[in-house]
Amino acid sequence: MKDQKHPHKKKKVIRTAALSGSLYILLEGQLRFLNQYYDILAIGSDDEDRYLEKMEQREGIRTKEVTIERKINIVQDLVSLYRLYWVFRKEKPFMVHSITPKAGLLTMMAAYLARVPKRAHTFTGLIFPTQTGAMKKLLLFFDKLICRFATHVYPEGNGVKNDLLAYKVTKKPLKIIANGNVNGIDLDKFDPTLFSEEENIQLRKSIGINESDILFIYIGRLVNDKGVNELAYAFGELCNKHSNVKLMLVGSYEGETDLLPSSTWEKIKANKAIHYVGHQDDVRPYLAISDALVFPSYREGFPNVVLEAGAMGLPALVTDINGSNEIVIEGKNGLIIPSKDEKSLLNAMENLLTNDELRTQLAQNARHMISSRFNKDDVWAAILKEYQTIENE
Repeated sequence: MKDQKHPHKKKKVIRTAALSGSLYILLEGQLRFLNQYYDILAIGSDDEDRYLEKMEQREGIRTKEVTIERKINIVQDLVSLYRLYWVFRKEKPFMVHSITPKAGLLTMMAAYLARVPKRAHTFTGLIFPTQTGAMKKLLLFFDKLICRFATHVYPEGNGVKNDLLAYKVTKKPLKIIANGNVNGIDLDKFDPTLFSEEENIQLRKSIGINESDILFIYIGRLVNDKGVNELAYAFGELCNKHSNVKLMLVGSYEGETDLLPSSTWEKIKANKAIHYVGHQDDVRPYLAISDALVFPSYREGFPNVVLEAGAMGLPALVTDINGSNEIVIEGKNGLIIPSKDEKSLLNAMENLLTNDELRTQLAQNARHMISSRFNKDDVWAAILKEYQTIENE
C-alpha cells in the first residue's frame, strides 16, 4: 500500500544487526532487491573492515552506524537503546527488522518506545538451549523480551521454531519464511563449473594436497562449540589408519572468546595431514577442490556453509542440530551424527573416505537438493511477499 499523500514514495524499512558485517555477509544482494520496493536503511556497529561503507556501495542503500555490543554492557546498551530510539523517531519507518540477539533486544525495545508500527525479529539461532544456570535463565529472559516487543517473530528454521515453542518463549505466531535461511543461496555464484580442473589441481598442489587425496573441508570459526576439538582428535585417528586423506581448516580464531585448548592446537599443528589456510573471503575455490564438508558444530541457526557446500556439489557430514539437520537428509546428500561424539565422527568420516560409491551418490544429489529448496530468488520473493503482507495489515 502506497503512502496516500505521496503515492510514488517508498515506505521505509530499517534492518539492524549488532555487527554491520552480519548484514553485509548474511544478506548479500537481498537489501538491494528489497530497496526496489522499500527505502532500506541498514544499522549496525562498524569496525576496521568498514562494512557499512561497503554495504552502501554494493547494495545501493543508506546506512547508519549505531554501536551495539554483542556482550552485555549495561552502560553501552543503554546508550545504544537511546541512539536507536532517536534514529527511529527521526526516520519514521513503517517497520524495523532485526537479526542477531543483542540487536533484536535493543531494536525491538527502541522501536516499541518510538512507536514504530511493525517490529519484526528473525531468530537466526538460539544460544540459551546450550547454556546452564543463571546465564541460561538470563538469555531466555532476553529472548522473551524480544518477542514481547516484536509484532512479528520469524524463526530461521524448524529447529529454532521448536525450541521457541518448547521453552514457551512466546505465544505469538511463529512463521518460517520460505524453507528457512535468511538469504538463500546464490546458485550462479556457488557453482562448481566456474572452477576448471586445472585451477583445482593447481590450488591443491599449492596447499600440499595430492590429486589422489580425499579432502575433507571444515569452514567456520575455530572455536570449541563448532566441534573443532572432536574433529581434530577424530581426524588424527583417521589419518593414522589411512594415508590418502587430508583435512583443510578454513576460518579464523582471532577475537574469539570460546578459544580452543592448547592441546587441540598442538594436535592440529603436529598433524601434517591437516592444512590450516586461515580466513578466506571467498571460500568457493576451497570448496571446489574438496570431496566432502565436515561440520560437527554444537549449535546453529541455519548454517550457510552447509548450503554453500551443497551448492558446490559436496556431500556434508553434519551433527544432528538445528539447521544442519534441515539441510542434510541422511543418506541422500550427506550423513548426520550426534554432536560432541568423537567416535561417531570418526566412523562417518571413514565411511565417506572408503566408500567411493556412497560419496559419489551423495555428491550427485547435493546441488539439486539445495537448488530445489534454498534458491535465493525464492527466498527473496517470500521475504518481499511477507513485507507486503505486513504493510497491508
